[in-house]
Amino acid sequence: MLDWQRLRERAAIDVLRWTPKGALSHTIGWLARRELPRGLRASVYSQFARCTGIDLASPELAGSSLDDFPRFDDFFTRALPAGSRPIASGDDVVVSPCDGVLSEMGIAEGGRMLQCKGRDYTASGLLADSTEARAFEGGAFATLYLAPRNYHRVHAPTGDAVVGYRHIPGALFPVNPISVRHVAGLFSINERLVTYLEGPLGRVAVVMVAATGVGHITVSYDAIETHRKPRPPRNFAQRYARPRPLAKGAELGMFHLGSTVILLFQPGRVTLAGLERGSIVQVGQPLGRRSAGRSGEVAA
Repeated sequence: MLDWQRLRERAAIDVLRWTPKGALSHTIGWLARRELPRGLRASVYSQFARCTGIDLASPELAGSSLDDFPRFDDFFTRALPAGSRPIASGDDVVVSPCDGVLSEMGIAEGGRMLQCKGRDYTASGLLADSTEARAFEGGAFATLYLAPRNYHRVHAPTGDAVVGYRHIPGALFPVNPISVRHVAGLFSINERLVTYLEGPLGRVAVVMVAATGVGHITVSYDAIETHRKPRPPRNFAQRYARPRPLAKGAELGMFHLGSTVILLFQPGRVTLAGLERGSIVQVGQPLGRRSAGRSGEVAA
């Protein structure tokens, strides 16, 4: 019997492969940065909120007028009021770096990580750096998906300092569940920005994966703007002679439209437990803690 839903999904992906996703993303980004007339703002933002499920009474919007956001990008990258997301305390606790859905978690056995049932990818492909990837083989990983309705700033998952980053140009496929199921190696072929942290839980890689309409990523610790001109050198890596302090829960960067964050931990450092795949998470919520064993364990 034909699986019509699967056929429709595959057809949608095939059409997307031939779509000029870079040009589309540039156009979306350009429009998002144009100032809207004050009289149109409430109508445009309210309609977007209805279509995507944004709660206009959420903490990042409560007490604000929609007229206060001159551009759609300002509305989308809205900040949280101080204290609206409590950050779980303790150097031994890992917290969620973003609001979203915990779509996958596990151990990167042999450096391989699960994208979805039946599909995996490698840490080396994701980080575009085989030396860095070896440091995370056998360690825990977590994948968090940010839908358009979510808060789109990313925060430090542990108390750390930034020791460097790598920008990796690539494709701009969507990272929604349909693409995750049908695009092999999705997270390793899309554009991404990897931030490396060092702290009490060892080395941590925070990978911000771009998507259609989301080529523009910025960070708080440096003047990096992906998918903007002038373009940075291809596969550009920066190592800081002096690490840049970044407290747990402090803002690390933001997506200018929704995407995915992947966390990688060194083996034996972190145990991810207490949450299931598909769990809804928020910034500052515990994801795991310091591991008592060699490789830790991961909740099913």
